[in-house]
Amino acid sequence: MTKLWTGAIAATVICIWGLGDSRPVAAAELPAATVKMLQKLKLSPDILKGLDQELKIPAAWVAGAKKEGPLKLGGTWDAEQFENMVKPLLERYPFIKIKYARATSYDRVIKPLMAFRTGRVITDVISGVGSKFSLFKKYDAAIDLRILPNWKNVPDGMKHPQGLWVGQRLRYWCMAYNTNKVAKKDLPRTWEDLYANKRWHGKKIGLGNRPNLWLLPLMGLKGEPWTKDFTRKLFGTIKPQLRKEGMNALIALVIAGEFDMSLPSAAYRTAQRLAKGAPVGWHCPVPIPLAISEMLIVKGTKKLNTALIYVNWFLSKEGQISQFAANKAPPVHRDLQTNNFLSFPDQIVGKETAFRHPELMERDLPKLMKFWDPMWFGGRGLTLTTVRAKITKIKRGGRRVSFKVGGKTHTVKVSGSRTKITVKGAESDRRGVKAGMTCDITYPGNKEEAKKIACM
Repeated sequence: MTKLWTGAIAATVICIWGLGDSRPVAAAELPAATVKMLQKLKLSPDILKGLDQELKIPAAWVAGAKKEGPLKLGGTWDAEQFENMVKPLLERYPFIKIKYARATSYDRVIKPLMAFRTGRVITDVISGVGSKFSLFKKYDAAIDLRILPNWKNVPDGMKHPQGLWVGQRLRYWCMAYNTNKVAKKDLPRTWEDLYANKRWHGKKIGLGNRPNLWLLPLMGLKGEPWTKDFTRKLFGTIKPQLRKEGMNALIALVIAGEFDMSLPSAAYRTAQRLAKGAPVGWHCPVPIPLAISEMLIVKGTKKLNTALIYVNWFLSKEGQISQFAANKAPPVHRDLQTNNFLSFPDQIVGKETAFRHPELMERDLPKLMKFWDPMWFGGRGLTLTTVRAKITKIKRGGRRVSFKVGGKTHTVKVSGSRTKITVKGAESDRRGVKAGMTCDITYPGNKEEAKKIACM
């Protein structure tokens, strides 16, 4: 059943209703959806040892949830992925109803926060909070999740010390390489090996403009001086191809032989191509950049019991394996960080990792971009400038914005996640920019992506 969730206009929305027996289900009495999932993944039910204890929750939560309305949850899973992921949950707790929206960052995070500040809760559970977590902390908008039985099963570093967020999924970001063109002996053992080994110099690497995915966690671990030095050598000594494509497209280009290696590339995306027979591998120097998506429960929700049951189940072995089955996301559960749930375990297991957490996004990302942007755009012969102009045309729902500069029409791309947009000083999204507005536009040139748009 599909219903519209107002407040997530651009979102994909589904409404899911529980099915099955309402009595508690022990690990030995697994939901049919779980049995099917384990069979598909070729996993023994023994992997769920201890699940009955993980799902042991206060009776008051169950009683309370039965009286509550549908849980509103905003996230980044595809609608089909989410529907498959929660099937075991809805068999276990058939009284639970969920309205899920795959929403933009603005609809998923900013709108619920703005509503909270006016005394309203429009989303009960939010995943993928990112750098905006600092605002949730500032306004005391997230509940303490340490009351969850499964809190203890998430390792330190993958959850907030005061319980305000918990890891949702892991993403390892390193390099995809063409196995027909690259010998394993030439793969860099450390990040410094990239500039020490001339094998990787001179357009051999296709580099995407997403330093937040891989370089930011390295900066958090190694510090700003190391990161500045590495970035200078990356652009000045290694001299990769500076690519405008998305990260998934870079993997396709490395397979096609456009360059020998792509950076950054996600392990799970590379594994999908390898499974189809493509000549591609995934390699990571140490330390390994690891991004964690966050989940929180909004304080003041009237669906608190349902939210607690949902998040506790999600953090259980069953919930984490369900997510892996749905979209190959490596689990955050401490007992499931094994070869079974990693696309390239030989590149990850036992190696040092560099975590990217929300505080790092707030504290260090602006510093990183301050020295990254001039080198990135300078390497493409561009200069980041700011102009004040009147918006003359809006195309594709705000994805393209045109304005006049020196009598000539310039058009910029507007990213829903990377372009910072404000209207009259308030944070906005692409839909807030209208023809006729006067705006300060920071961009590297005509037909490029805008970094900032600040409209009066």
